[in-house]
Amino acid sequence: MSTVTTDWSRARLHIVTGKGGTGKTTVAAALAVALATGGRRVLLGEVEGRQGISQTFDVPPLGTEETRVAKTVGGGEIVGLSVDAKAALLEYLQLFYKLGRAGKLLEKFGAIDFATTIAPGVRDVLLIGKIYEAGRRRKDGKHRGASPAAYDAIVLDAPPTGRIGRFLSVNAEVADLARVGPIHSQAGSITTMLESDQTVVHLVTLLEEMPVQETVEAIHELRDKGLHVGAVVVNMLRPPYLDDAALEQARAGRLHKPSISTQLKEAGVVVTPGLLDGLLDEAQDHALRVDLEREQLAILQATDLPIYSLPALADGVDSGEVRELADALIEQGMLR
Repeated sequence: MSTVTTDWSRARLHIVTGKGGTGKTTVAAALAVALATGGRRVLLGEVEGRQGISQTFDVPPLGTEETRVAKTVGGGEIVGLSVDAKAALLEYLQLFYKLGRAGKLLEKFGAIDFATTIAPGVRDVLLIGKIYEAGRRRKDGKHRGASPAAYDAIVLDAPPTGRIGRFLSVNAEVADLARVGPIHSQAGSITTMLESDQTVVHLVTLLEEMPVQETVEAIHELRDKGLHVGAVVVNMLRPPYLDDAALEQARAGRLHKPSISTQLKEAGVVVTPGLLDGLLDEAQDHALRVDLEREQLAILQATDLPIYSLPALADGVDSGEVRELADALIEQGMLR
């Protein structure tokens, strides 16, 4: 479906967002598999606490530790991480302030819960910060706090489109508020990373009015904030069941009843007036649905972003289907 070629060879952090119900977690997982194909090591992170990664790959619920969830063709590896704001804050306090046991006391008295649920923006800062720390590791282990577990790429299953702009810009706001010190320094570093060509934001949508509207609004918001918008992934796409000529007839209610009745009888179907009328009504609804999808696709094409599509899966999504979706992204050239 894409008509635009895009080179994201410098991107190490792929952020995936979309309106709720569009399947952004599935698309994030498929993108991680695609990136890991060929022997690469990819971190797949989530920040909403829904355990979507563990459900997708059929592994036990993820904790705060990075855990391998899948291997890919060519020896690649996907590591899952469910980022928890409370654990991230304790780690942050230990890293920059060496609180040690005092951090546990803060947690005991409720200060950690207060900071992560009440203080404006703190939770998002911590969630992004954890991904930032994983992304800055080098295979030579020279960064402070680094481990051998460096990654070739990171995919983040991010908050939905209605919250993505705020989520990705909160560090810039924090850096303005905290003029000096480690908070200012880290917030500034994270903002620099998010606004660089090492980070790209992909949007997942369905060809329906509300998801497309939210997608377009998010694209404008992200561009206004100086972030790099990547691709639009149209998920759960169903091909038309009829060709254009039949769609035109169905739309106008002019499908030839005798011909359809004959074909049904030849297929061994007992044809009744109610059955035939019901099928014709469904055909008309289908034609109108195709019209709507084409209108929504035209709106997305007007954004001048590359557009890729993933099919609807009749039997739901598991790790096998995720690999099929990853292959579809690769075949369409999303990662070239």
